[in-house]
Amino acid sequence: MSKKAKKGVLLVQLGTPNAPTTGEVRKYLTEFLMDPRVMDIPYISRSLLVKGIIVPRRAPRSADTYSTIWCEKTGSPLMRYSLDQQKMLQADLGEEYHVELAMRYQEPSIPKAMKNLEGMFLESLTVIPLFPQYASATTGSVIDRVMELMRSWQYFPKLNFVSSYCEDPLMVEVISDHARYHDLQRFDHFLFSYHGLPVRQLAKIDPKKELSCPDFGCESCKKETKPFCYLSQCYATTRAVVAKLGIPEGKYTVCFQSRLGKTPWIQPYTSDSLHELAKSGKKRILVFSPAFVADCIETLDEIKVEYAKEFKESGGQEVEMVESLNNNPKWITALKRMVLENGN
Repeated sequence: MSKKAKKGVLLVQLGTPNAPTTGEVRKYLTEFLMDPRVMDIPYISRSLLVKGIIVPRRAPRSADTYSTIWCEKTGSPLMRYSLDQQKMLQADLGEEYHVELAMRYQEPSIPKAMKNLEGMFLESLTVIPLFPQYASATTGSVIDRVMELMRSWQYFPKLNFVSSYCEDPLMVEVISDHARYHDLQRFDHFLFSYHGLPVRQLAKIDPKKELSCPDFGCESCKKETKPFCYLSQCYATTRAVVAKLGIPEGKYTVCFQSRLGKTPWIQPYTSDSLHELAKSGKKRILVFSPAFVADCIETLDEIKVEYAKEFKESGGQEVEMVESLNNNPKWITALKRMVLENGN
């Protein structure tokens, strides 16, 4: 197939440890958190904080958590579903295309994937970071790394980056289909929980350094889809799913999870939202995680285990989670359309 392929596709997911051990988790966390787009503080401070405090404390706990969701044959759920997406997209696109999968952190690495693609002398290359909403710490980091590696290439194929697809209609349809697997009438409230970011990173998109973003975001970003504002794109995804499912205003909340450190992150926090909902008498919550295209530790443990426990301890009864896009054929069709619509 590789000899016939003239068009390349690179799917890039965040990453996963190679094994659910403290050593492998330590390597993964170190590479992830040392990325200056992820932890945007000076190198020396970042190195001392990551290698001296965060990783030594988190690696053993995270390894224990990974072991609860790990499959001996397929590894982490994120790896399993990412490989499914690669294989299914390859089958849909056919032999004219070559689809590579890479992880931004750990294996299979972006350098190895790019080396494979370079040797194929492709006519075009489409890079799809597997993050629906654009953020510098995710999509921006992937694009940055790909461009860094391509500097040494002696020829350049037509290059296309899919920077965001927060309102892709097929993606929204899959999320809605997965939500309907649950009896929506059973739930008192719906949470749309996105991966959080430090508030300062929202403002850093402005090269003039004049932008200032409040902790809860500005009102305009909650109503308009802005091309490089992560928060606005989270709200855009939410609006699209809410419209598709007919969820009324006042019955859903947009919130943010996985914060790290003491600096302000985008609010409201998922944990705080769950506590407030429990105090207000809500008993059954259905959680969407539209920042993830594959189930992972953030969905399978942080939401289904940690947040569910917190909610019950606060007086609630039940937290259920909507399955990620995973290997739904409609999601693969959405990826295929992105490839075909971006010059390939």
